Amino acid sequence: MPPPAVPADAQSGELHPEQASGRLRRILTGNAVVSLLAVLLALIIGGILIAATDEEVGKSASYFFSRPGDLLSAAWSAASGAYIALFQGSVVNTEAETFSRFIYPLTQTLTVATPLIFAGLGVALAFRAGLFNIGAQGQIVIGATTAAWVGFTLHLPAGLHLLLVILAGAIGGALWGGIAGLLKARTGAHEVIVTIMLNYIAIQLATFLLTTPAFQRPGSNNPISPQLDDSAMFPKLLSGSFRLHWGFVLAIAATVFVWWLLNRSTTGFELRAVGANPAAARNAGISTTKGYVLVMLIAGALAGLAGVSQVSGTERVLTGDVAASFGFDAITVALLGRSSPWGTLAAGILFGAFRAGGVTMQTSTGTSIDIVLVVQSLIVLFIAAPPLVRSIFRIPPPGALKTSGKRMTAKQTEAAGGAA
Repeated sequence: MPPPAVPADAQSGELHPEQASGRLRRILTGNAVVSLLAVLLALIIGGILIAATDEEVGKSASYFFSRPGDLLSAAWSAASGAYIALFQGSVVNTEAETFSRFIYPLTQTLTVATPLIFAGLGVALAFRAGLFNIGAQGQIVIGATTAAWVGFTLHLPAGLHLLLVILAGAIGGALWGGIAGLLKARTGAHEVIVTIMLNYIAIQLATFLLTTPAFQRPGSNNPISPQLDDSAMFPKLLSGSFRLHWGFVLAIAATVFVWWLLNRSTTGFELRAVGANPAAARNAGISTTKGYVLVMLIAGALAGLAGVSQVSGTERVLTGDVAASFGFDAITVALLGRSSPWGTLAAGILFGAFRAGGVTMQTSTGTSIDIVLVVQSLIVLFIAAPPLVRSIFRIPPPGALKTSGKRMTAKQTEAAGGAA
């Protein structure tokens, strides 16, 4: 019997048209596209809200039936104007006269995104191990507290001092996250409740420490620490008035590390196994106790680095509000990034753009900066409900395409057999 003929496209290494079509369908119906559509849908609804609250739109609505085009034009102008201002405040300023002012908004976005990326990676890593880490806020605060103390107490040469500050922040956040992991592993305490309570403890502990001689700035009655030494600060990536610092490069390095940990290491495989099915992981000889503690130590260390990027990157001092809302926004970042390292990096930059451009949007167009929070909340809503996004944009679930493809293959096989 002669050997079966090999298709020409297989000989050449090219994809068969049906294979290429199937791969394209998988991409278009995958989670990444659903996330992008969730962002798009949130922006559309945000634009409608901007238009609905605009004064000019309200005026044109009073004579809608006589001149409906005026209402549509006013609504488009309000929404597009706000989003253009958001873009110019977060990506590039197209009206700038110099190149430095042209790229300044992008550098602001990356600066704001740095702590979001660190904290988002910590939350995403815990997600992959089956833990819902709500404690990034407290881990940021503790990391910032320990890093700041090393930064203004010790007086060391540049390089060594910054390295110790980074280690102190990571260790502080790791220990705070490790408490939740240890309680989960040893007693079964739910990590959501534990991390929420640890957030309150961390915030109040930092507030108390800022009233003690060890942390309060001499001669000041305000709860603020002394300034960190210059040697404890991240160097700037660009000169002049730019705030972007090397902490952003460290955030990219942390993203690479988390990717390697999850996808190229034995430890990462064990963590993913624990997250997928703890009972099956135990039966396979994987210690869930070790997994829970280890993942929360690493997650806490990453969130602690977010605190370092605050005190050694932009703030230079420790205050009670050093963490802002980065810890809670990190949950949204991890959800939008589908708990993947590179997705979390992209989501952190997106939310950094929202934060950086929101101020410009408000000052330029009068649109309330709260609309940015509305858009972020809508993104979370749609990310948490993928079937809703799929139904709105008429995207079938991936499983339906697989089933359809199997049926088509069966029919093709049957037809081929009949022809033979």
